[in-house]
Amino acid sequence: MTEKTPSSQPFQAEVSRLLDIVVHALYSQKEIFLRELISNAADACDRLRYLALTKPEWAPKKYAIHLVANEAAKTLAVADNGVGMSRQEMEENLGTIARSGTKAFMEQLSGDAKKDMNLIGQFGVGFYSAFMVATQVEVISRRAGEEQAWKWESDGKGTFTLSEAKKNQPGTDVILHLKDDAGEFLEQSRLKHVVQTYSDHIPVPIYYGDDEATQLNRATSLWMRPKNEITPEQYKEFYHHVAHAFDEPALTIHWKAEGNLEYTGLLFVPLQRPYDLFDPRRMSRVKLYVKRVFITDSAEGLMPPYLRFLRGVIDSEDLPLNISREMLQHNPVLARMKVGITKRVLSELQKLSQDKETYAKFWEKYGAILKEGLYDDLDNRDELLKLFRAPSTKGEGLVSLDDYVSRMPLGQEAVYYITGENATMLAASPQLEGFRARGIEVLLLNDAIDDFWVNIVGEYKDKPLQSATRGEINLDQIKKVEKSESTMPPPAQTETLIKALKEIYGEEVKDVRPSARLTSSPVCLVSNEGEVDMHLEKLLRQNKALGFSPKRVLEINPSHSLITRMATLAATGSKEPLADLAWLLLDQARLLEGEPLADPMAFSQRLTRLAEKAVA
Repeated sequence: MTEKTPSSQPFQAEVSRLLDIVVHALYSQKEIFLRELISNAADACDRLRYLALTKPEWAPKKYAIHLVANEAAKTLAVADNGVGMSRQEMEENLGTIARSGTKAFMEQLSGDAKKDMNLIGQFGVGFYSAFMVATQVEVISRRAGEEQAWKWESDGKGTFTLSEAKKNQPGTDVILHLKDDAGEFLEQSRLKHVVQTYSDHIPVPIYYGDDEATQLNRATSLWMRPKNEITPEQYKEFYHHVAHAFDEPALTIHWKAEGNLEYTGLLFVPLQRPYDLFDPRRMSRVKLYVKRVFITDSAEGLMPPYLRFLRGVIDSEDLPLNISREMLQHNPVLARMKVGITKRVLSELQKLSQDKETYAKFWEKYGAILKEGLYDDLDNRDELLKLFRAPSTKGEGLVSLDDYVSRMPLGQEAVYYITGENATMLAASPQLEGFRARGIEVLLLNDAIDDFWVNIVGEYKDKPLQSATRGEINLDQIKKVEKSESTMPPPAQTETLIKALKEIYGEEVKDVRPSARLTSSPVCLVSNEGEVDMHLEKLLRQNKALGFSPKRVLEINPSHSLITRMATLAATGSKEPLADLAWLLLDQARLLEGEPLADPMAFSQRLTRLAEKAVA
């Protein structure tokens, strides 16, 4: 079907909202549009350079980007001779947010202009920043290997048109019809300043005008230059380019590996957490180059999945230049590079951890991701354990495992932890009362991965990792730091109560026993040793990975006043009030664990009966 007549189509709804964010959030630094368009043009050249390894006839004599200003027409064109776009690619890339997913983009929008501005780059839609300075944008593009060119056109107000066009060579021309207040971007001096500020590192020459008389950038691969020749501002702008981000890097790692393997790495830890960190594909976003030739921006096997928050470039001298992306994951050179890169990054993070305040901010954003390595990277587990941090019942910020072990009281043999979804709520758990009474610190682990790695790791420096909510806990060998004024019922009465409770509960609980965990609460639920921990069981049930609910152990606090009175009732053989109290306590324990009541109506009726007796 021919398309001599332009076909008009509406923008995806999210694009319209995006355009509004771009125009208003970025207005104070509107020159950013040129950085984004140049970055896209450079990426297009990189991709054609890779394709030309197997299709050499597609390669131009020289890759270049041209900025062409027409004062009479008030237009600025950003033209490249890169890979270009087909009709379908233009529709998908310029009419929708297809690259990263509409739903994900919308979920990330916060309403905060600065935060939303950073997402614009991450989602690869910086192209739309052109509408900050343009009333109309035309894109004429021809895909490498195709003869037909296409024209996309829009005023950014809800629709765009697509039609056939003519173009002598592959590549893309973005033509901006500038607003009245954007005339500065027709001036050579202004364009040169913007290019040298934001795009000097682009390894494709950028020229002013149609010819090559005036080059605006140095066009050298920044990562290949010595560190002492690179300014912090140049690092920052390269990060903006390679990460498609508007924030600043929290950490910059630049090194050259020499010896059996030669490669250069320039990696960044983003200040703002990338939107796709919890994507189930766990893909790396580090670009792989071979001898300055771009290969891929998602090389499987280059980085371990738990370092997927990194952005940047790895440039190898040893990989074959014509390697296919499919063959990369089976290449032994790539596997050896991965080992060296991982060790270097973990070493730099170890240095960063010496600054507690800065590292705490890093851990808040990326700790849950790093902990995935504790689960699946045996070779680097010791280094990752050194980087581990967690809040604890000490309430003094994040603590390391070394900190924890160094302040264990005499007689403590295990590293205790509790898992859940909220550190504040975990700290208030009744299961921790006995630990607190003896000054025993408990780690508060509130990431989903915590339920898995602790069971895999098992111990730290010969100290077992022990859940505070599983198994019988014997704390008698540790001296109490809190005095208790509660009185214990006679042992015989406690045994009688436990026997009565077991008869009342029947199969509802696995066991009833006195607790070493409790000091102020009457009861709590725990898992038996060797069984699934309670929070893990909840996660498994939510994800339908567990089809049943294991029975729990109910622990009672013999020194609690309610339990002593119940022990007296049990000793006198009074069954009805004891049964009501027993079931209410079990329901209370379930509610504290965030579990639903087995029988809400029965719970309500028992509560009503007890309330009536209390006011009688």
